[in-house]
Amino acid sequence: MLEVKHIRAHQEEYTQALKKRNFEAEAVFKSILKLDEKRRGTQKQLEEILSESNTLSKEIGMLFKSGEKEKANELKEKTAGLKEDSKRLGEEMSQVGTELQALLYQVPNIPHSSVPAGKSEEDNEEVFKEGDIPVLSENALPHWELAKKYDIIDFELGNKITGAGFPVYKGKGARLQRALISYFLDKNVEAGYSEVQVPLLVNEASGYGTGQLPDKEGQMYHVGNDDLYLIPTAEVPITNIYRDDLLTENQLPIQLTGYTPCFRREAGSYGAHVRGLNRLHQFDKVELVNIVKPEDSYKVLDNMVEHVKSILRDLKLPYRVLRLCGGDLGFTSALTFDFELFSTAQDRWLEISSVSNFETFQANRLKIRYKDSNKNKSLVHTLNGSSLALPRVLAGILENYQTEDGILIPEVLRPYTGFDKIS
Repeated sequence: MLEVKHIRAHQEEYTQALKKRNFEAEAVFKSILKLDEKRRGTQKQLEEILSESNTLSKEIGMLFKSGEKEKANELKEKTAGLKEDSKRLGEEMSQVGTELQALLYQVPNIPHSSVPAGKSEEDNEEVFKEGDIPVLSENALPHWELAKKYDIIDFELGNKITGAGFPVYKGKGARLQRALISYFLDKNVEAGYSEVQVPLLVNEASGYGTGQLPDKEGQMYHVGNDDLYLIPTAEVPITNIYRDDLLTENQLPIQLTGYTPCFRREAGSYGAHVRGLNRLHQFDKVELVNIVKPEDSYKVLDNMVEHVKSILRDLKLPYRVLRLCGGDLGFTSALTFDFELFSTAQDRWLEISSVSNFETFQANRLKIRYKDSNKNKSLVHTLNGSSLALPRVLAGILENYQTEDGILIPEVLRPYTGFDKIS
């Protein structure tokens, strides 16, 4: 959520920057600033009335002590009127504050200056590519057929138990899935991240804090009886660990990693491109979260990008990195790099990770601040990234490592799987 003081100071600059996102901010900003003026004016009146009421209360006490009861009672009647005024102004402030926050929730983050303008993923910029695309035999299979051939993932059984998008991993498929999770976590811990295990359900405040609520795209599963939400990513509970906290400078940077299942409704996702593991309602992911001082955040973003690259190099999978354009940028992000691996059997790129800097956008919602050595209080910057989302990584391994007599296991995973081939 943008800070009102920054909107006031940079209204024209922010209006132009948000055009990269194809978001027309001029009218919204005018409404925000008008409401903020009303809020501040009401707050000033309320403070004046409270001050007068406090002064009168002291005077009344002194009058009663000195025996001037008649004058004291006159002032008591006046304070009763002031209390009514303060109650009315308090209610007005609350109403204006609610309207102001609702408008602020509509405005996406300001894109970083390096974000290209664009309307869709077609306008994203490729900034890096690495790895050799393997040449497969003519009878190479996509991962959903390999999963059936080797009996390692059962999509029909998941459909029977729950519905489409909830696969069942079996035998060596389940062990490969577990191996990937353990390898990703170990790799992150070696890089200096602390591992956490967090709840899979969050309350409404947590959803608003990281920007998943209000849920504009209908992606969240809502548990209505308890008013809780199944997490769409571990970013939500991990970042909310520090909601409403005032950190000290020596606590930063905070680097956390965690594995969770993730749940997304994926409303409106149909067609051949979402077949198999390409798009699921429940999937596993290992997440990275960084909470840092503002001046360090873009260096940390670069480090996160390099870290994800190192994982894909270890797995020997061909991949590329894209800088997302304004039209494809997530609502809360200032700058995002997407990682895609090449699926040889499907002959297309599959997104496997997003690494993003939110600057102060989430921190302002979450009220995460830190106190520097001069005792100045500032909002932190938050960042997060996938390292990695498992379904498409698993799909890429199955397809790119397939041979005539089985599926080879990447060398880096063999200590975790205990086998070197699925056959």
